[in-house]
Amino acid sequence: MNKKYAPLFESYRFKNGVELKNRVVMAPMTNFSSNDDGTVTDEEIRYYERRSEGVGMVITACTNVTANGKGFPGEFAGDTDDMIPSLRRLASAIKAKGSKAILQIFHGGREVPPELVNGDVVSASNIPSAEGKPVPRELTSEEVATIIRAFGETTRRAIEAGFDGVEIHGANGYLIQQFFSPHANRREDQWGGSLEKRMAFPLAVVDSVKKAVAEHGDDSFIVGYRFSPEEPETPGITMADTLALVDALSAKKLDYLHVSVMDFWSEPRRGVEDTRSRIEIINERVGDRVPVMGVGSIYTADDAIKALESGVPFIALGRELIIDPDWVQKIEQGKESEIVTKLDKTKQDELVVPDPLWNAVLNAPGWFPGV
Repeated sequence: MNKKYAPLFESYRFKNGVELKNRVVMAPMTNFSSNDDGTVTDEEIRYYERRSEGVGMVITACTNVTANGKGFPGEFAGDTDDMIPSLRRLASAIKAKGSKAILQIFHGGREVPPELVNGDVVSASNIPSAEGKPVPRELTSEEVATIIRAFGETTRRAIEAGFDGVEIHGANGYLIQQFFSPHANRREDQWGGSLEKRMAFPLAVVDSVKKAVAEHGDDSFIVGYRFSPEEPETPGITMADTLALVDALSAKKLDYLHVSVMDFWSEPRRGVEDTRSRIEIINERVGDRVPVMGVGSIYTADDAIKALESGVPFIALGRELIIDPDWVQKIEQGKESEIVTKLDKTKQDELVVPDPLWNAVLNAPGWFPGV
């Protein structure tokens, strides 16, 4: 191995004592490839096995905590105990390759396709995400409490299925973010209004998850939280809002915070007077209290080292691990020059990518380099 890249292969120990073998994580990516009943398919198992050997930790695609939270066709479910055997297959496959297995848990909120939930699309308020999108039904206080409990129940299922942790998906415009967003949340009760009240739902979900871990797991179970630092809409989440949120999250003794951006070096739109990247700003704010995971358009070994040198303790790769599942091993073997950074559209079988995901990538020009 080129010693320049040695920092990528230093082990990392969380405060709870759990150790990752290196600083590279597989980012959560929807793959659209589960069975209609919400169980994991053989194709998904092979897809994860192909990518679990090199990285220290795998964060799965999102799994819905309630039936009406299903955000995508072909999404594997975690909303009933019937799903535990399916989830166990996935956890076992990832762990057998030497990686920690983290289940990402979420509710799609107003982004749920109506046909997946019998038309009952719900959110913090009855505000559609964009013109022409479904107008969601505002959740009642009782329903809000039920969904918060459901995050805890799905965490229990993850523990019973053998996962090493869960990642709470508070990013990418889904329900947890909708409650935090002044665009989506126009409530005037305990769950909306001021910045502090908009934070109440995300923090209650964290508490529900942590309570489930205390009751059903132990200190070795990892709990992370993913968030999107800004929204383009007005009103929308600003960097100032997000810095308040990460302050509150850092007090919850989470194991990591995962920033969801398309480019690691993307800069703030509004809310702070700072020209550094959002990830650097967030890491400076809370990195001494909770580890911050960076992600976004990291393709080469040099990209990864530059990101790590910003001060974050680990980085996540999404698209790059679909393009080249052997990314970590190539660097470890001193073959970083052989890393593939553009998708080879002739190598679906070799890359072990299920048809639904492969078709989604090919039908979205610009999403992946080379497509």
